[in-house]
Amino acid sequence: MFKSKSLIILSLVLSLLLVFGGLVSAADYEMVISHYTITDTQVSGIAASLLYFENMVETRSDGSIDVKIFGNSSLGGVQEVTRQTVNGNTVQSSVAYGGVFATFFPKYQLMYSPYVFENYRSAWNFFDSDYFAEFMEEAREETGLRHLGIYDDGGGFVAFTNNKKVIKTPEDMKGLRIRTEGGNAAQLAMIEALGAEAVPLPWGDVTTALASGVADGQFNAPYVNEFSKFWEVNDYSSWTKFIFNTAVWSVSDKWFKSLPEHEQNIILTTSQEAIDMARGINAQQSLLGWETSKEEFDDTYNPPPEVMDEWKEVLRPAFYEWITEDFGIPQEEVDEFWAEAARVSEEVDNKIISNYGVK
Repeated sequence: MFKSKSLIILSLVLSLLLVFGGLVSAADYEMVISHYTITDTQVSGIAASLLYFENMVETRSDGSIDVKIFGNSSLGGVQEVTRQTVNGNTVQSSVAYGGVFATFFPKYQLMYSPYVFENYRSAWNFFDSDYFAEFMEEAREETGLRHLGIYDDGGGFVAFTNNKKVIKTPEDMKGLRIRTEGGNAAQLAMIEALGAEAVPLPWGDVTTALASGVADGQFNAPYVNEFSKFWEVNDYSSWTKFIFNTAVWSVSDKWFKSLPEHEQNIILTTSQEAIDMARGINAQQSLLGWETSKEEFDDTYNPPPEVMDEWKEVLRPAFYEWITEDFGIPQEEVDEFWAEAARVSEEVDNKIISNYGVK
């Protein structure tokens, strides 16, 4: 009887210890990640990759890192959340689209260079290059944000939509009113160089502006155009690909340095796996978005290389003048950025041809 009572008491004590954490090994570190995209992992490459990151980091750290993901800007606007990430107190990691990240690290405006990437393989290999690692190391030193990876925002390469005509050549842009991101001077400079009028608007106002005629058109990756059903307010779409939209996934450098080396390495290596996963998903969504565009818009246009060269001849000099003279980035830094992007593109093409071409 006494032994039975002792066992009951011992069981109660063990239960209480478990409830209050006495025998439960709680996580040593909490990593809150905020992003602005939808949370549907079957559609969003960002959401899917972060879910993978959460599972793998928690497993590989044996539970010492507890990853919590908040999408749809549920923790606040991108600008504010990015600012919180620097301190790393409430938000340790976040995803910011390129325009916002450039307000923290102005040199990131170079990523809006027109036609700096000819295709996905050149963009992805550039983001994985030693040069880009050094570029983002400079961002860490200036901002306190440590780079974890670059997402293709909405699928990367942008397509115009508008309600006036099919846009084929730069000449077709003249007189059109085109929405640009509010405060994005790089976009404004390029749209005006094409003879169009830039209409800076926040994202939430775009559909209404297109429907009411405040703006004739806008540009985003085909997946974003599909998701927003812009064919309901615009008739035409042209996949000119003049900008490769990106989003920066970063972590608080202050918080990151507080972790043991083992946990740091898990985060760094797993984030790269997650980015690779997102690339495939986002590229697929962009392609499917374009297929839907061809069905839903009255007419579409996907320019061949020789027509893209016409766009490049207009936009590259205009952007170069703006970013060196108005924005103030030294010419040698712009030249280096463009040269490295071209070198990486040529290098990866040559490697593919050498490895798999006719022997």
